[in-house]
Amino acid sequence: MATVTLNGEPRAVPDGLTVDTLLRHVGRDPSVPGVAVAVGDRVVRRADWPATPVGDGARVEVITAAQGG
Repeated sequence: MATVTLNGEPRAVPDGLTVDTLLRHVGRDPSVPGVAVAVGDRVVRRADWPATPVGDGARVEVITAAQGG
């Protein structure tokens, strides 16, 4: 198991996750438009999610765009 900080909250997750599999693990559909992910201080392009590892101690921010006024 690894520990990552996801949107400010520590979470225990399986070792070896990528951005894509982390999203699936926490119940988020990575194919939904309007989602951005940063690992550490770097925004990860959606095309790179399947190959971007999320290691022990990583800080991950998942942001969903919202419409409205």
